[in-house]
Amino acid sequence: MPDGSVRTYSYLWTQNIKFQSCSHEEVMSAVPASQQLSVDQIFVMYDASNQLIRFAMSNKIGSIHSGIPEQNPCFTGRHGCDTNAACRPAQGKEFTCECAAGFTGDGRVCYDVDECSESPQICGPYSICNNQPGSFRCECLDGFRFASDGRTCVETERPVDHCQRGTHDCDAPERARCSYTGDSSYVCSCLPGFSGDGRACQDIDECQPGRCHSDAICYNTQGSFTCQCRPGFHGDGFSCTPGSDREQTACERHRESALGSSGGYFSFRPRPAVGQHVPTCDAYGAYEPTQCHASVGQCWCVDSSGQEIPGSRAEPGSRPMCIDHNVAPPLTGPTPRTDISPLTPGANLLFAQNGKIDHIPLDGNRMNKDESKTVLHVPGKVVIAVAFDCVEQMIYWSDITQPAISRAKLQGGETSILISKDLGSPEGIAVDHMSRNMYWTDSILDRIEVSRLDGSQRRVLFDNDLINPRPIVADPANGYLYWADWNRDGPKIERSSMDGSDRTALVQDGLGLPNALTFDPQSRQLCWADAGQLYVYSTTSVMNHVWLFGYRFLYNNVTDESFTGTRKVECVDPFSRLRRKLTEGIQYPFAIVSYGRNLYYTDWRREAVVALDRNDGMEVEEFLPQRRSRTYGITMTYPQCPAGVNYCSRDNGGCSHLCLPRPGGFTCRCPSATDGSCVEQDENF
Repeated sequence: MPDGSVRTYSYLWTQNIKFQSCSHEEVMSAVPASQQLSVDQIFVMYDASNQLIRFAMSNKIGSIHSGIPEQNPCFTGRHGCDTNAACRPAQGKEFTCECAAGFTGDGRVCYDVDECSESPQICGPYSICNNQPGSFRCECLDGFRFASDGRTCVETERPVDHCQRGTHDCDAPERARCSYTGDSSYVCSCLPGFSGDGRACQDIDECQPGRCHSDAICYNTQGSFTCQCRPGFHGDGFSCTPGSDREQTACERHRESALGSSGGYFSFRPRPAVGQHVPTCDAYGAYEPTQCHASVGQCWCVDSSGQEIPGSRAEPGSRPMCIDHNVAPPLTGPTPRTDISPLTPGANLLFAQNGKIDHIPLDGNRMNKDESKTVLHVPGKVVIAVAFDCVEQMIYWSDITQPAISRAKLQGGETSILISKDLGSPEGIAVDHMSRNMYWTDSILDRIEVSRLDGSQRRVLFDNDLINPRPIVADPANGYLYWADWNRDGPKIERSSMDGSDRTALVQDGLGLPNALTFDPQSRQLCWADAGQLYVYSTTSVMNHVWLFGYRFLYNNVTDESFTGTRKVECVDPFSRLRRKLTEGIQYPFAIVSYGRNLYYTDWRREAVVALDRNDGMEVEEFLPQRRSRTYGITMTYPQCPAGVNYCSRDNGGCSHLCLPRPGGFTCRCPSATDGSCVEQDENF
């Protein structure tokens, strides 16, 4: 009880058993007149919040002369063998533990065999050996590929990217750009501020009349120009006002030094030294958030003190998306060619299958099925949601048997349980890698929560108007959060700012069971997979929820006939609300993720990972795991994080506890459990 006392209650159920004899009784042996019904398993749980008792029983029927057979530990799971060992039953309760292939030990404890060290030549010439848990993998060196036998590495002819190798004939990188077009071909083009055919580029003298303020002097530079107010005037060169008595700002002093002034602020400035970076200041003398080096054609983001933000430097000829210190960041629009989405090398699909998480390497837009393997195994658990943090290369997942939210390194390491208290059924996880926060849905407690990535500073974001929330995705670059609620009486897809403000319903019509949800930042499309309307014959929706998503042995009670209606994949632009249907007639989707030109979703009935072309909705590929069972959450891994920052990326936005971004600013939030030392505040830009 809440006061710490214990009370005991007794309940009695009367269970009615109906027996139907075999319709082919005349061709079978006679059925005994009396048979014995044995109760095999009983599960009972009391839900205090809803004042409901949930129970399940599994029975078996047989001869009255046969007692309950003594079960072998191999069948009950109480054998104690290693997770990488097989339990071999013997007579009665006897059994032995045998390590699986690729492992060695006594069966109680099994160690991985390093085949690469024990047999250095196992992979043959022109290849390297990578040891795997219980196995190994041979990989051909760069410039080689597997022959038809699948083992021998032979030299291959492949297109040469002359732009990457530096074997092109384009002009110098500070004046021209080399663009690889495939099949060893490339094109040369002059950078902005230069003219020519790309192989020979000349600087354009941008100092034309009207470029600068009438009270300013224009200085042409390589590929660009600078404006400087004349003596007796103050400003950025594009806007000059009569001189002010205020002191120069740090940016103005930095700029003056770079221009090589020696006669004070009110003096003519010579051209800057060759190769010298000249900072740009705004009308108030502050550093512009985007700084560019005219000589080399590179741009990067800086903070308000002019310090470069690590990882923000863009390739020559392109400009990073920097957050203005005074203006809200613009929304990211679609790429110029929506049919081309460049893939990050080394991307992988991660998907859950009962108590393990598998990965499938991607080769362009295709799944490299032969290289799939298990990266994480948590025996006895049911992993539902899977998420990935690209900064620390961590896998996050939710388990509904404990329940708990945990994480582990992608390349191996100890599993850390982050949250295990006050959870009902955590079924969706979203990671904000920029702000270092984690969001999740709980479909038994009917709420959405947020915390730091280590599980600290936990706060309830929403606990109203939610019935069965499951999938949740984040758009940290723009400060938005999306989730779906498969409430049978009113399913919906919603959006809010990541600080919990401005909550709104995006989609409410034409939904059945929106199981899966994903957001593609390149096309700004929010896509979902709908498993159709769910019907389970029960008097309470709470019981239906437990049948579906609460416990493993009750999961199997959901049959194909439990679902009706159109099963489809749809997308919507969350800003224009333009909605389109990609495909219909799919089976039982559970989770979905977007990458490149494809959508990848897990399917319960097919027990597979399915790839759809996001442009035409056609199914392009299917992956069937070697061990067939229901597939659950799915996500992507990247070797490097996508470019971008938000208001909480640096120093937690200056917040003492939670920094939650939103469009145009951020909010400092306190955890739900606080000692009073936390102060909440909104920051607008």
